[in-house]
Amino acid sequence: MTRRQTRLIVYLAVVIPIVAVLYHHILPSSSPESFTTNLVNRLFTSETTDMTSQASRPCVIVVGGGLAGLSAAYSALRAGAPSVRLLERAPKPGGNSIKASSGINGAPTRFQQAAWPSLGPDETFWDDTVRSAGTRLASQTTSQPAARAQRESLISVLTQRSADAINFLADLGVDLTVVAQLGGHTHPRTHRGAGKTPPGAAIIATLLGKLKEAGEDRFELMTDCEVTRLLTDPTTAVSSSNGNSGSSVDHQPVTVTGVEYRSTKEDSSGGDGNGASLHQLTGPVIFTTGGFGGDTHGLLARYRPDLNGMPSTNDPRPGTHDLLAAVGARLVDMDSVQIHPTGFVDPANPQVPVKFLAAEMLRGEGGILLHNGKRFVNELETRERVSNTIMALPGDGVQGSSSLRQWDVQLLLDPGAAEAAAGHMGFYVWKGLMKKMKISELDATTKETLKEYASIVRGEKEDLFRRKAFGHWKLGGVNSDGVVDEDAEVCVGRVTPIVHFTMGGAVFNEHAQVLSSELGEEQKPIRGLWAAGEITGGIHGDNRLGGSSLLECVVFGRIAGAEAADVAKTAYI
Repeated sequence: MTRRQTRLIVYLAVVIPIVAVLYHHILPSSSPESFTTNLVNRLFTSETTDMTSQASRPCVIVVGGGLAGLSAAYSALRAGAPSVRLLERAPKPGGNSIKASSGINGAPTRFQQAAWPSLGPDETFWDDTVRSAGTRLASQTTSQPAARAQRESLISVLTQRSADAINFLADLGVDLTVVAQLGGHTHPRTHRGAGKTPPGAAIIATLLGKLKEAGEDRFELMTDCEVTRLLTDPTTAVSSSNGNSGSSVDHQPVTVTGVEYRSTKEDSSGGDGNGASLHQLTGPVIFTTGGFGGDTHGLLARYRPDLNGMPSTNDPRPGTHDLLAAVGARLVDMDSVQIHPTGFVDPANPQVPVKFLAAEMLRGEGGILLHNGKRFVNELETRERVSNTIMALPGDGVQGSSSLRQWDVQLLLDPGAAEAAAGHMGFYVWKGLMKKMKISELDATTKETLKEYASIVRGEKEDLFRRKAFGHWKLGGVNSDGVVDEDAEVCVGRVTPIVHFTMGGAVFNEHAQVLSSELGEEQKPIRGLWAAGEITGGIHGDNRLGGSSLLECVVFGRIAGAEAADVAKTAYI
């Protein structure tokens, strides 16, 4: 070997590694696939860091233990994620999902066909959802066509994957054989079980059981853990917030690399509220923390101060949207808050601000609403329209010295409707929220209303309010002599409109990626960050259809889990 050849070999041995480093770290954009692998391996290290820097395999981090979070966790494991850690700030998982009582939408499904064989195939779910979204979607037809298209794309994913969501849950062992028609729907498509367990609780319990089967090495549920901020790649940054819509981003989005969190148990034992140490987890993050309906003095007061004094179905807790906005996420429809028309007013404690929901399926199965003994609305209109009608009744809803705003409306079910809703009615009667009464105990106006309604159900006359579906109502109203059957028994409870759901949230796309771009703009996903459930915005617009909350949790939670698992697997490899 000549001296010249020796020098060449030494030169190449030094230069080639330097070029390789420069290629991978300074010029990543030259190869998207190499960049993705390199980025994940650099940012999502296989280490969980806190004060003791505990080592572990790389994990998918799910923040929030409701149905969206559990669906995401299960999907991530099925997609091959090395491990999943689910952080829930409450002592137990379930969130608001576990309280869901009407069911989950899906169309077309085998259960629909079995329960309602005469109705034919259900092909109107997309149309019903678009119509329910109201002016927030319709007004963008000409003014912002790209924004409308993005909303419609999300609705398409929701509705077109709804049957698969039902099959997914049924295959896990969830009973969804009972199908009812709720307000705003043109077909019965809201599924629940035939037993006494509410659908939300049944689904949550089933998914938790399946996740535990994965073993502690692959799935860990960390309760009493509150996320305080999202970790980001230090080489990227985000500009300051611009207020209502989140943070303005004038460059490529940041990359989320994990979360910082604290143990609320540790905090409470510290005494001063600042005693808990902060811990960190690194990995791709899925945010499923729910809405801000319970953040009365925070986000709700910021975006809807006019709702001050309204009771709610949500336990008091702060919203987490600002954590997403801090890393550049855009927020949309934040002033769109759903007022559910029927929350129970407990006779034993009528002024309590947090109330039990009177499930919409009670009206779907045949229940009617009365004010001063008379019907005043089509009970199967959208929640928005029924609530607005109630709140337009005489009076402002404020009674006595309390500032709590609630109205005096009665929900009445006949024996047929009560039997169809038996799984719920036992609980409501036991809690004293509804009571059984004979028709002889009702006032004359209510008796006359029942007689008239019975003739409408029999098809003898048109309904002034244009109700077309009557569920399982079977009370005839009068006997053969044309006299009201006063021995028949009905169930009656007082209800009032309540804050229930927030349609606004983080802008996201069909892949459940959180975006730093507005609806209709060129999409800019925030790397390493996904979201599903009520924390997101853009799907429901002005009004969410009953039964679509659980559905979006399953559909987009599963998508987010699979997407995040792909990133975690790359890091592990």
